Amino acid sequence: MPDQSYRTFLKNLEQQGELINFTKEVDPAENMSAIEWKAYNELGKASLFSNLKGHEGWQATSQILADRKKWAIGLGVSEDTILDEMSERLRQSIKTVEVDSDAAPVQEVVFEGDDVNILDVPAMMTSEEDGGRYFASGMAIVKDPETGIRNMSVHRQMILNERETGFIMVPRQAKRIYDMYAAQGKSMPVAMVYGAHPAIFYGSGFTTTYGKDELEIAGSLLGEGVRMVKCKTVDIEVPAEAEMVLEGEILFDRQVPEGPFGEIPGTYAEATESHVFRVNCMTRRKDPIFYAVHCGYPTTDTQGTMALGIEIATKEQLRNVEGGLDLLDVRCHASAGMMMVVLKMRPRVEGQAKTALMAALSGAYLHPKLAIAVDDDIDANDLRQIMWSMTTRVHAERDVIMIPNTRVFALDNISPVVPGQNSFHRIGTKWMIDATKPAVTQADERARFARAMPRNYDSVDLEDFLP
Repeated sequence: MPDQSYRTFLKNLEQQGELINFTKEVDPAENMSAIEWKAYNELGKASLFSNLKGHEGWQATSQILADRKKWAIGLGVSEDTILDEMSERLRQSIKTVEVDSDAAPVQEVVFEGDDVNILDVPAMMTSEEDGGRYFASGMAIVKDPETGIRNMSVHRQMILNERETGFIMVPRQAKRIYDMYAAQGKSMPVAMVYGAHPAIFYGSGFTTTYGKDELEIAGSLLGEGVRMVKCKTVDIEVPAEAEMVLEGEILFDRQVPEGPFGEIPGTYAEATESHVFRVNCMTRRKDPIFYAVHCGYPTTDTQGTMALGIEIATKEQLRNVEGGLDLLDVRCHASAGMMMVVLKMRPRVEGQAKTALMAALSGAYLHPKLAIAVDDDIDANDLRQIMWSMTTRVHAERDVIMIPNTRVFALDNISPVVPGQNSFHRIGTKWMIDATKPAVTQADERARFARAMPRNYDSVDLEDFLP
């Protein structure tokens, strides 16, 4: 039976040289975030910590999904074809499968009531100005009280005490369900899941229509139904092979101060009020590995995960534009806080790149506010090549277009909040840059925009000449 945890994935990362196993003592409250951030941003590696100060029996991991290569390893696909392969898998959904508790490692250890102490979990103090330690990888599973429709989404949680965390909700599906409970004067039952297969984590961040079960989306990526187990204290099912589950409720009658928090764009979400999650039961594995997601200045898992979703959705969005574009790659750059997307394409006629750019800025996600089109000779993942293309192929008066007064990403702090609204409602300016060559037909004209590359560049393998 295929593994639906993320443990085999971690072993594969280590086997392929993508993960460092740190055995010296680190402190989640003091230096763990700096170590794992530097391990990725300076060495390109994920981190596994097996000696955590004050958290005996726990391990923690971070930066495991920060780029396409790691995602490809996690989903068992080719890095070169990951967008098309995932799009194909996502065309169908696969229903979940329920298993008994004895087949659910996540329920090997159970704490209830006052025996619960979430301070035992090695949550990090992540960014310098954060308001406290956070759970940033929690996947909330909730149900519509009228229809039983299930929803799964990721929420940040500032730890308040042994049994409570904050719970930030953007005005989307989980908030819609919460409002149904609150209208009845009831708290919302919820199960928070930590540490699961990459397909499940991807499903939790997938933007889809209300009523579409994100766990069935995860099943489509796995190629089989996600194995689920009934919670101990709430009428909710959770992935049986996760590392930890916190069962409880989002209180309808209490809010608390929350933040600041280093968020996905790499800036701070200001201090605000948040709902409260009250934990009534903790279940976990005997030897848990906490997924300590780093959220803050790029590059981190949060940007790498969201970027992949934006890339897939954007490519799907452009599939039918102008009857089909010659679109070679889509890159949502994590280093730009996911607010910049680059299209690599072969425009067939003048103006086609601008049509594609408009479509890319009108997709399922609000995050991108800058879209850039480049030619087939530019690597859309190489910022050096993109900048070169922008300076040599862009006539700004003609090729830089701004679209003011549009809705933008809620965490785009430079864009103003709509008067009378909260920070989740911002109006800003989207802009696009057509950095493709002009649609000229004369060979001598095209040569003016070609890259001046070294002779026989494509045929020379540097390894053949190294000592």
